Amino acid sequence: MTEVTTLTEVPLPTGGEGSRSVGWWGVLSLVASEAALFSYLLFSYFFVAINADTQWPPTGAPELGLVSVNTVILLSTSGTLWLAERQLSGGYRRSSIALQGLTIALGALFAGLQTVEWSNKDFSLSSHTYGSLFFTITGIHLAHVVVGLLVLCFLMLWTILGYFDADHRRPLSIGSIYWHFVDVVWIFIFSSLYLSPHLGGLHGP
Repeated sequence: MTEVTTLTEVPLPTGGEGSRSVGWWGVLSLVASEAALFSYLLFSYFFVAINADTQWPPTGAPELGLVSVNTVILLSTSGTLWLAERQLSGGYRRSSIALQGLTIALGALFAGLQTVEWSNKDFSLSSHTYGSLFFTITGIHLAHVVVGLLVLCFLMLWTILGYFDADHRRPLSIGSIYWHFVDVVWIFIFSSLYLSPHLGGLHGP
């Protein structure tokens, strides 16, 4: 007699922490599409810069003081968030919560200093092509920072409520991918908009 295997007898995949979930692939797809967006924006910046028939940037190379400090602040958040993940994986939930809070505070500080830097500019979005590109690129990045901060706030709240622990932390890891992406994008923006004008050669006559 042929043995019939019922549905309840078939072992179902548990989807452990090491497996790739739908959420993981979803955020990876999001990162890929957003990376393409910033690639197009930075390509536009360099295309216009190389073909500029006047000084580029029109107002001269940007000051590096405040934005350099702000860059260090933002990049440090990747370290604090990574430590938060490690603490949670080790079962130290309170330490993880504290580090998540520090990450959010530093990210908010970056956003605040970014607006301060904008207010110090003597040009606007509509002043010239450079102004349009500058505020569009940095503005879209700042929007990503704000979205990332909201995600981190929810993740910290859920950690506080006990939804995440050493065995169930995948959402925090997935959310961290997006935040690390935001940090990496800023490296390219900082190098392109702030550092490259100081190198000269490719910017106008």
